[in-house]
Amino acid sequence: MAASWKPLLFQILLMLVSCRHINTKKSAPTPTPPVPITPLPTKMRSVVLKGSSHTGEHQAERIELLNPVKLSLECTWTGNQTKAPNITGYWTKDEIEIQDSRLTVSLENEQYNLRRVFSINSEENLGNYSCLFGNEAKIDFIVAAPHIKDVRDKPIVSYVGDSVVMTCKMEETQPMPTSWNWYKDNGTDKEQIFAAPQRYEITSTKWKTRLQVINLTEADSGPYYCGAVYAISTSMSHVELKVITFMEPLKPFISILIEVVVLVTAILIYERNRSRKNDEEESGTNADQNKKLPQGEDSGEEESSSMRKRNV
Repeated sequence: MAASWKPLLFQILLMLVSCRHINTKKSAPTPTPPVPITPLPTKMRSVVLKGSSHTGEHQAERIELLNPVKLSLECTWTGNQTKAPNITGYWTKDEIEIQDSRLTVSLENEQYNLRRVFSINSEENLGNYSCLFGNEAKIDFIVAAPHIKDVRDKPIVSYVGDSVVMTCKMEETQPMPTSWNWYKDNGTDKEQIFAAPQRYEITSTKWKTRLQVINLTEADSGPYYCGAVYAISTSMSHVELKVITFMEPLKPFISILIEVVVLVTAILIYERNRSRKNDEEESGTNADQNKKLPQGEDSGEEESSSMRKRNV
């Protein structure tokens, strides 16, 4: 019996020794492969300048973007009469020089070429970009989201307690916005307006949006902004609202009426004083005549008595 335990004990010892060499550490999890970043599409725009300036809103090259892009801008200037072999070129954004953008541009094929690629990822990257060839030539690019051309210059006038409808639309030739928003200027910032029963109603279609304000108060006066939302930015346009009371339109007529009443009253007072003065002057004249009348009668009687004596 004791002999039969020895092989068994020996096997147990072998198992314990082998277990000590087994690696009990857990293997690290397999790292998740990084999500591939889709490169931004590239959009190119080039301008050839034959004068000394290509600036101003109407002359500048306008580039409308819907989504983030790599924007490649290229400027070509045919130069001036001197045709210097080299000239300094650089770029600005919103009239501020872009850091490390200065370089020497050589004259090639009787012209100068300046090119740069910009990453337009968000609204902050939009703006006015310019390429400059020294102090002699400049080309402007306006990089922006599609803008709203339908702008109302005159304010909308409505009355307290009434309701008003403000609309905002884009031309159907423009890219369709993904959505529309409305904002109100609270004095320091633009506060977004959301639909609320008995207060605001917002209706938006493809190229048009509509805001109805109900139960107007004078506090509702001020600028309102509609925003066409695109992936790169939101294009804004504004509408001015003026809320007045029903007495407001009557104020000019009331002021005119007061002026007329004052004028008529002044005329009546003047005529009354003048009439009274005339009456006083007439009464004074009559009194003087009455005082002189008895003396005249006495002289007449004396003359008549003297005539009688002569006749006798």
